[in-house]
Formats: sequence, C-alpha cells, structure tokens
Amino acid sequence: MSKINELFNGKIHAINVGIEFFKDDIIKQNANASHLDWKPPGGGKPELINALDRLENAAVAEKIAAANKLAVERIINSQPMLVGFDQAINVVPGMTKTTILHAGPPITWDKMCGSMKGAVTGAIVFEGLAKDIEEAEQVAASGAITFSPCHEHNCVGSMAGVTSASMFMHVVKNKTYGNVAYTNLSEQMAKILRMGANDESVIARLNWMRDVLGPMLRDAMKIAGEIDLRLMLAQALHMGDECHNRNNAGTSLLIQALTPYILETDFTKEQKREVFDFVASSDYFSGPTWMALCKCALDAAHGIENSTIVTTMARNGVEFGIRVSGMAGNTWFTGPAQKVIGPMFAGYKPEDSGLDIGDSAITETYGIGGFAMAAAPAIVALVGGTVEEAIGFSTTMKEITTAENPNVTIPLLDFQGVATGIDIRQVIQTGILPIINTAIAHKDAGIGMIGAGITYPPMEAFEKALLAVTETIS
Repeated sequence: MSKINELFNGKIHAINVGIEFFKDDIIKQNANASHLDWKPPGGGKPELINALDRLENAAVAEKIAAANKLAVERIINSQPMLVGFDQAINVVPGMTKTTILHAGPPITWDKMCGSMKGAVTGAIVFEGLAKDIEEAEQVAASGAITFSPCHEHNCVGSMAGVTSASMFMHVVKNKTYGNVAYTNLSEQMAKILRMGANDESVIARLNWMRDVLGPMLRDAMKIAGEIDLRLMLAQALHMGDECHNRNNAGTSLLIQALTPYILETDFTKEQKREVFDFVASSDYFSGPTWMALCKCALDAAHGIENSTIVTTMARNGVEFGIRVSGMAGNTWFTGPAQKVIGPMFAGYKPEDSGLDIGDSAITETYGIGGFAMAAAPAIVALVGGTVEEAIGFSTTMKEITTAENPNVTIPLLDFQGVATGIDIRQVIQTGILPIINTAIAHKDAGIGMIGAGITYPPMEAFEKALLAVTETIS
C-alpha cells in the first residue's frame, strides 16, 4: 500500500492554517483537526515585508537590539516618586492661562469629538474665560485658546484629558533619571469633566478640587516629601488591581500613605472629612497616579536612536496615535480611533458610545492595565470577558514585547514580570495588537461615562511607524 493510501486509511490528524472554518469541516469528516492561529507578516503587504526584511539585516538588527535593550532598561529601572501637587500654571511646561491640554495626538477644535468638546467648554467656564457653555463654544472656536496634546507637555490626562491652568496636578519625579511627569486629579466616577460632562455640578466640583482638595494634598506632600509609586504599584498588583480600570487596592494604599500628612495640615476637620469622603466615593482616586508613574518611566526611554520600542499610545476620540523611542520629539503615527466593546450602563446602547479616547493607554504601554489583567481577574465584571481570557491577554502580550519587568509581577503567573517594551516590529510580524481595557464615554458632549470594555489600536499606526523607522535606520 502506498504511503498516500496509508494516510487516508488511517485516522486523519490535520493542522489547519489560515481560514478557521476549514478546521470545522475537517472535524465534520470524522477527522481530528487543530487550528494554528497564524497571519502572514505585515498582513502580507509587500512594503511592510520589505521593511521587516531590511530591519532583519544583521548589522541593522544589532543596532536595534542594543537600542531596545537600553530603552527597556530605562523603563524598568525608572523609579517614579510622587513628590508633590500643584496647579498646572505653576509646574507644567508651556502652560498659560489660555492653554488647554487634551488627550491623544494633536487635534483642532473643529475636529474634536463630542466628549472632548464638552470637556473643553467646561474647562473654559471653570477658568472664567466664558460665562456659560454657549459662550465657551464661541471662545473655543475663536482661536483665543491654545490646544495642545498633554504628552507634549510631560503630562497625561484621563479620557478627554482636558487640563487647564488652575487644575491641580500630581508631580511625579523619576528618581533614577531625573525627568518629571504630571497628571491632574481624579474627579472620581460621577458626572465628570474628563468624560465630557460640563454642567453646574461638574464646575462646582472642579472649584472645590481647586480650593480644598488640591491645596490640602499639596500641603500634605510638603510634609511627606516623597512616596515611592513603583513599590506601591507592585503591591497593588499583588492585591488584585491591574491599575488602569481596577484601582481598589491602589487607592487604599495611596490614601493610607497620605492620611498621616493630611491630618497634619492646617485645614479644618470638616474639610478633611470632605476629602476623605471624596476619596471613599470611588476606587478610581489612584488611577491618574499610575498614569503619571507610567508616563515618567516611558519618557525616560524616549529619544533613543535606532530603538523600535513604543513610548506612547494615546487617543483623542478621533485618532489613535503612537510615538516610538527612535523617533525623537513629538512624531506621531496615527490611525482611526476604534470602538470599545464591553458592558454598557443601564439605559445606554452601543450606538451611544464615542470612540476610544484618553491618555490612559500609557498604562498598557508600560505593561499594566490590559497587559496585567491576569493580576486582576475581577476586572472582567467591569470590562466583560472571562477570567481565562484575562489570563490569556497577559500571556499573549509577551509575543509583542521584549522583556518582563521584574519590579512589577503577577502572582497568578508564578510571579512573572509584566510584559514590557512593545516592539513595533513584533506587532507587524505577528499581527498581534496591544490590548487595552478602558472606559466608554458617550458620543455627545455633556453626558459622561456609559460603560467600559476592551479595545485595540489601529494596525495602521504601527504600519506607518515601521515604514518611517526603517528609513531612519541604516
């Protein structure tokens, strides 16, 4: 009997590559089949395959390996410390009384999405630059306001990311490399500016944060000196957070560290009670803190010649932008912002959703958030999916990163470090995109958060980055 006949007379065990439903047809024929999840590099696009080939040249690959090793070492070795709180006008580089920072890559007023316009007009009223929202829209469109990405001012901002001169900021200093990062305070999870809401209750809360919360935290940190955020982050992951959308442990640890110094400030007992009640109103209080930590570490790795490591992922509700270490300065590579898929709050439908928005993907860029969901199985109750999928996300991200961070580990994965150092070459080679878990803002101004879920960057941003980087490395 020929070998071919022997093959078909026996039990077939097939491996299917490509279209998955072929596997199902094989099984229907009473054979065994396994599906290999594989995609051609670069989606089969000739220009991307050529670029990958050029970067695999031995001499070029050696330069990239050395640069990436340095970039990832700087991310891992960074020790971000909370050193203070102060108003943006006093600390943020380039901030003026008529500057408004926003999330994501650059965007003009006329192209902003609904939730970002809602946040911008609310901030204009908060700053006293207009008497109401209608007048604020006119001011925003007049050219009197300077709009600029948070990332281009050493800042990050949640959701719309809108940051104006009077807002109080975290001040986070990199003890290893000396750079400083900033982010504003959590408004907690009610109807809030960062989600695009802007009514009187939102402005009143911002006024209280400017007049009571911010000054109290500023005075407390003057007494405390510094707080080691990387150590606190590691503890939070061991206590069940992933520190993007689940911050239960991190918030407890942060307020535990601040409380003795808050009590020493000169504010009244009633004002201190207001602050503790405010922190207790939502577990998100420490969310911005981790964003500033990640920004501080990743900025230390930006601008390393020949590196293909991603140092920024951010979105403005219209476009998703990335920055790459080897492209110094503010070179953005963009593609369309994507939908976020996940559970909606009662009364809302998927068609009410705005597109992906916010600088909070800085957490995934560092290696936490969606990358660390195995540390936080309970997060699936908020963003959807299963515990098995959460674990799978954390292990899959190792295929597009170059290292594990030994300072931030996941107990459920036998204390493996979080996946760190997204390499644009590996994203294009494998077709695997970084996973992001995030909140969902309403598509219209003035409403706020309506759900949370999972999303991914557009592959287009990584394709543009790969082609540009290829031209700079020889």
